[in-house]
Amino acid sequence: MELLLTNLTSAVVLAFVLGIVARAVRSDLVIPDQIQTYLSIFLLLAIGLKGGVALRGQDPGSLALLLVMTLAAGAFTAFSAYAVARFLLGDIRREAAAMAAHYGSVSAVTFIAASQFAERSGQTPDGVLVALLVVLEVPALLIGLALGRSTQSDAASHHTLKEVFTGKTAILLLGGLAIGAISGPDGIKKVDAMYFALFQGVLMLFMLDMGMTAAGRLAELRRGWWKLAVFSTALPLAHGVLGVFIADACGLSIGGATVFGAMLSSASYIAAPAAVRAGLPEADVGRCITAALGLTFPFNLAIGIPLYASLAQRIAG
Repeated sequence: MELLLTNLTSAVVLAFVLGIVARAVRSDLVIPDQIQTYLSIFLLLAIGLKGGVALRGQDPGSLALLLVMTLAAGAFTAFSAYAVARFLLGDIRREAAAMAAHYGSVSAVTFIAASQFAERSGQTPDGVLVALLVVLEVPALLIGLALGRSTQSDAASHHTLKEVFTGKTAILLLGGLAIGAISGPDGIKKVDAMYFALFQGVLMLFMLDMGMTAAGRLAELRRGWWKLAVFSTALPLAHGVLGVFIADACGLSIGGATVFGAMLSSASYIAAPAAVRAGLPEADVGRCITAALGLTFPFNLAIGIPLYASLAQRIAG
């Protein structure tokens, strides 16, 4: 309960709530598209830099284990999301596959929020998580497209892989990871006033915009919303709990287990929609985004992340 209250009263969560309130009262507050783009670029690069510094000296054997574990976890969350969508939501194969791609993949914003929560709690996450964040997107997107199509050509799979590793998220995270690892703590000190000291303020602006966007998505919910709400909260919660246990078994720290749990519980609303639109053009991507951004993201931000942190502490203690 203490972790939950601390999270709910943090500046990041309150900025998100302010965005929801602004949309609810029909305020004329708008963050321009150019500013939105800049904020996301800043945050992703800063996270990559921080992870790169922490990644120096990582044991290759433990890194390989974590990569394999992440790929297996991503495949499991995709298949389980597909099965639950078919059973609970009554989705046809194509729509369930689209949900699998979104809920098996990962939200970089949830990753950032969980990392900040862990740091505020005095549990610095493991630097390797930045690399795992990119890897986690691969299996879900490929599995989702494969489940939604009777046949998946090699060209389609190659195109999806290319989108994952050449997209803005991967380039900034992996590029920042490389820069941080090569430069090290001493080299990064020259730019820490830009990317680390200003991080919290930039994140608040970004979460303000996310709150307005999420509120807009909630307005799109129609008939059968309660089933979608159950799917968008219960399934991610189960994935998150599983993620905490997996991370602990693989030797990650308490902060690392918290963040990895949040990663598995999150749903993509950036990379997955782009991949599904290209591979499954007839699928209802808007419904997936509404569930991921309007329901799952607020749930994890307010409730899920503190729960994963509490579970990680209990397991470690």
